[in-house]
Amino acid sequence: MRTSWRPLVRLGVVWGCALAWTTNAAVTDRWNVLDYGAVPDGRTDCTAAFQRALDEAGRQGGGVVYAPRGQYRFEGSLQVPPGVTLRGVWESVPAHNGIRDRGLPKPTDDGTTFLVTGGAGSEDGPPFITLNHNSTLKGVVIYYPDQDPELEPRPYPWAIAMRGKNPAVLAVELLNPYQGIDASNNERHLIRDVHGQPLRRGIYVDAIYDIGRIENVHFNPWWSLRPRLRAWQQENGEAFIFGRSDWQYVFNTFCFGYNVGYKFIATRAGVCNGNFLGIGADDCYTAVMVEQSAPYGLLISNGEFVSFNGPDPTMVRVDARHTGTVRFVNCAFWGPCNQIARVSGQGTVGFSDCTFVQWDRNNEGRHALQIESGRVLVRGCEFQAAKPQVSLGEGVQRAVVTGNLMRGRLAIRAPARPGIVVRDNAAEDSP
Repeated sequence: MRTSWRPLVRLGVVWGCALAWTTNAAVTDRWNVLDYGAVPDGRTDCTAAFQRALDEAGRQGGGVVYAPRGQYRFEGSLQVPPGVTLRGVWESVPAHNGIRDRGLPKPTDDGTTFLVTGGAGSEDGPPFITLNHNSTLKGVVIYYPDQDPELEPRPYPWAIAMRGKNPAVLAVELLNPYQGIDASNNERHLIRDVHGQPLRRGIYVDAIYDIGRIENVHFNPWWSLRPRLRAWQQENGEAFIFGRSDWQYVFNTFCFGYNVGYKFIATRAGVCNGNFLGIGADDCYTAVMVEQSAPYGLLISNGEFVSFNGPDPTMVRVDARHTGTVRFVNCAFWGPCNQIARVSGQGTVGFSDCTFVQWDRNNEGRHALQIESGRVLVRGCEFQAAKPQVSLGEGVQRAVVTGNLMRGRLAIRAPARPGIVVRDNAAEDSP
């Protein structure tokens, strides 16, 4: 039962503060999944019960479908109707690394946990949860109990798909999905306060024609650090993948232990431009991979990137297909990698006010920045190792390398021709 106030209206005029008290037992904006047959015992398939509650909320015009504390098993998929929020008990995203670390909470110890078993064996099936216009998922843990933390992971479809306009994922723990969030074919998605360990892909963004937002998303190996699974994730995992997005905003994000931390690609829909502030990637074979970007630019500021494992650990790779613009500003790069950046293509790549700490780990004479082609700006950066700093290949069209601080001797390799400007760099052996 819901009681509400409504103003008295006569001939289109509201009569001052006069209010009528009304009662309407049919009006509600909150539904409990237990009332629709869900059993939080971790064994009963709750797919149909949840969908009944979600559909009823959708028929009533929207509201909150609430899943109290417990473990809910799902053998199928869920559609969250427009205007409906599916939520659990968590107001802030939890962490459940008790499977990895004894004595810490496990996903079955507390809170609202969704145990997903449907779709095993294929990554192309229906997503576990699909969000639609103005719908939200909040305050739950998504856990795949049949994944083995000792072995290479079994494929599953996306845990969450975001469609329509203004879908949101808030305070959700993606503990161990094969694929996390498919944030494509929507407008103005909001992904905030999401933690966990997606194994193959974390978040995929594409076909976004009006601003998308990703905030405070951290992917750490809380579920498993076992050698076989860890090696597989570092050889195959991609944490953040961006195709077409018109001004994507990404703030305070982090990933650990992937093949690629942040990957920018070209799709049928197009390429990405956006603002990436305070992003990080640790122990990734490649922290940032740019296959393609929009001419308006990828603006990456205050980033922290570390690479030291893999066959050729490199912080930044820019592909030969690249024609857009990428700018790194006030970013820090460290870890005993082979090189900080390897740049190809015909686009523009800039490093401004950045700090480069370690590179050329095997003392092979590698330069921190190996620019093979395209256009490059390197200004106001600090090279903290006494090793070669910048190499400009014959395919470089234009370059400006000025105002940098070098430890040791100046070691910049550059063609002597118009369009290549190298000057005012301060090394320890500078006159």
